[in-house]
Amino acid sequence: MRNKKIVIGNWKMNPESVKLAESLFKGVVKNNFSKVSVVICPPFLYLNNLKKISKKISLGVQNVASEERGAFTGEISALMSYDTGARYTILGHSERRDMGENDLMINKKVKLALLAGLVPILCVGEKERDEAHEYFQVIKNQIEESLAGISKNSISKIIIAYEPVWAIGKNAIREATPEEFREVAVFIKKVLSDKFGGKEVGNMSILYGGSVNPKNTSSFLTEGGADGFLVGGASLDVKKFSEIIKICTA
Repeated sequence: MRNKKIVIGNWKMNPESVKLAESLFKGVVKNNFSKVSVVICPPFLYLNNLKKISKKISLGVQNVASEERGAFTGEISALMSYDTGARYTILGHSERRDMGENDLMINKKVKLALLAGLVPILCVGEKERDEAHEYFQVIKNQIEESLAGISKNSISKIIIAYEPVWAIGKNAIREATPEEFREVAVFIKKVLSDKFGGKEVGNMSILYGGSVNPKNTSSFLTEGGADGFLVGGASLDVKKFSEIIKICTA
């Protein structure tokens, strides 16, 4: 997997029906996946339907519970997710952090995901890019606290997705540049290497997850050195998502 670019589609709370989800999934399946690994993270209740359509695309969930089992109304565990067909899980997404998740909770989820056999896609990123470069410390803290207690043998199973929160969504100040991503990606690898060792971290993938679209995909690959992408809105558009896949394949 690490020899290929990785493209992950985060559908969030979309689409509004199983029929639409199946149609969207079938549209993506038509692409060539020989040189790229594609993961779709739909709403949990669509997993069972989508896994019957094709095995060319891996499935993931957008979150897991911070507890293994028990009286936690509305929660879905990592083991349940794996049993239903998921092989990946997004953890620490900026939208989840805005709901109150902290690095301690995320750390528990990372450990449970690994125990269940899921590949954690750990999201990190600063809310603002200050001139004093304090955002580096923010990212370092997120990584160290979210991965506390993770063994060297397990770290290579984790994917890191960098989300510059200030460059995402309707309130974005501006788009992040490939150079800014490269700078942070190198820093992330340094933090991970200091904690786990360069050998263990060498094959880890660092993805870009800041409002990815067909127009900026190529530059983040060539100039930014991205190992792939965590795609939000564009993953709900078959044409746009397919174009991102094709660019990563080329």
